Amino acid sequence: MQTNIGLFLAKRAQLDPNRVGLVFEGLEPSYRECNARANRAAHAFAGLGVGQGDRVGLLMANSPEFVDCFFGLAKIGAIVVPLNWRLTAPELAFIANDAGIGMLVYGTEYAQTVAALRGSITATTCIAVGDAPAGDPAYAELTAAASDAEPDPVGQGDDALVLMFTSGTTGKPKGAVLTHDNLFYDSCTVQMSADWRAGDRVLVALPLFHIGALIYVVIATHIGATTVLMKAFDPAGFLGSLQNRKINSFLAVPAMLHFMLRVPTLGEFDLSSVRWALCGTAPVPVPLIQAWATHGIAIQQVYGLTECSGGAAVLSPERALDKAGSTGLPMFHTDIRVVDARSRDVAPGEIGEIIIRGPHVMREYWKNPQATAETLRDGWLYTGDLGRLDEEGYLYIVERKKDLVISGGENIYPAEVESVLSELPQCAEVAVIGVPDPVWGEAVCAIVRPGEGQALTLDEIVAHCSDRLAKYKIPKRLILTDEPLPRNPAGKLLKRVLREKHASRKSG
Repeated sequence: MQTNIGLFLAKRAQLDPNRVGLVFEGLEPSYRECNARANRAAHAFAGLGVGQGDRVGLLMANSPEFVDCFFGLAKIGAIVVPLNWRLTAPELAFIANDAGIGMLVYGTEYAQTVAALRGSITATTCIAVGDAPAGDPAYAELTAAASDAEPDPVGQGDDALVLMFTSGTTGKPKGAVLTHDNLFYDSCTVQMSADWRAGDRVLVALPLFHIGALIYVVIATHIGATTVLMKAFDPAGFLGSLQNRKINSFLAVPAMLHFMLRVPTLGEFDLSSVRWALCGTAPVPVPLIQAWATHGIAIQQVYGLTECSGGAAVLSPERALDKAGSTGLPMFHTDIRVVDARSRDVAPGEIGEIIIRGPHVMREYWKNPQATAETLRDGWLYTGDLGRLDEEGYLYIVERKKDLVISGGENIYPAEVESVLSELPQCAEVAVIGVPDPVWGEAVCAIVRPGEGQALTLDEIVAHCSDRLAKYKIPKRLILTDEPLPRNPAGKLLKRVLREKHASRKSG
């Protein structure tokens, strides 16, 4: 069997044809039916001329159709480009054109965004999932008319499968090229590092445009678990699914855990089926781990990046309390080092850059050889994250992606926000940092030195950013200062100095 992720679904349908493969609202197709749905998608796309290496954008909320498209496109060797529906049209246009997508599949709830994109992106065909606007093919009609026979598989191994865009330090996103082999090995490494079991029921509510959620579906298919998919997260609904669907594990970010603890009826839910949960994107506070332990759920902190297909290190529930603050040990098939500026290992306890090696590390950045050469060196992925290892080899994150802000599980690069804020004539200088937030982990904070005689309010900033940035990137706090922002001799902003000075202050 060749390593084509689409064939994972075909093989699972062969081994467990009657097991429920996916649960979504009132739909519960078996693995046989899931595979037939993906085959119809594959034939429909092929009939429209999609072939190996062609990029297809998916602007869709979590849905069976998203899963069908992913596996169907994998079967015919196409490259899936998941698009973040939280982004504005200009942000999406850059990604779509950089990827060179020839086709866009979209949920009709995003029809207004797609209307704004028409004529400005490379896609020549837009397929609507739902009631199709005039002129657009309807996904349901295309797949209903397509064969459900297994197509001849195209693409495998080191061929690109997913083009997942991450925010760039210059304000422009970079496309991480993830191959069939990358996702295969990440599925293996996560399975072997956590308590996954055939027949489990796993709950996914994070958006499938994130690698963490998408790889969860791949893992479930690979091992023979059932994916229970939610269109979007809501605390009470998530708890209801944990109980009613007898979920065994789930994926979360700290904010989700926090919101569920605030549900007044939490104690009335039967959560006894849940053995553990993976939680990442930001450190999980110890009180949060302890609170969930009282409900019988072990929280396993996980560290990873899009560039390594999601998984790198995980903290076992047995060590969650005595290794508080750690993100655990390297996962199976994964090596992690902490190095100095000359790529030499630092001593235990010393801070350095975290580098990762494993077969799940991306092939390259899409059409960006310079960024690829800077990030992939001698077989290692240089993350840009600062961390330390203790004497037992447990990893601790000191600073994420240099100046990266992680709010509610979303990665936000200050350079992108600063570029938008610098358009305001009131801003003589501006810097964006993350400040601690009890719910979201971090909140975006703008530090502004206004021009002489100028004034600026947070409301003005929000109004200026509303049609330029996704909502989660817009500053939630504003600090005004009449002092020049600190810079090094080369003129670069000293973000660490700003964080140390302002992190505990309230917005102004």
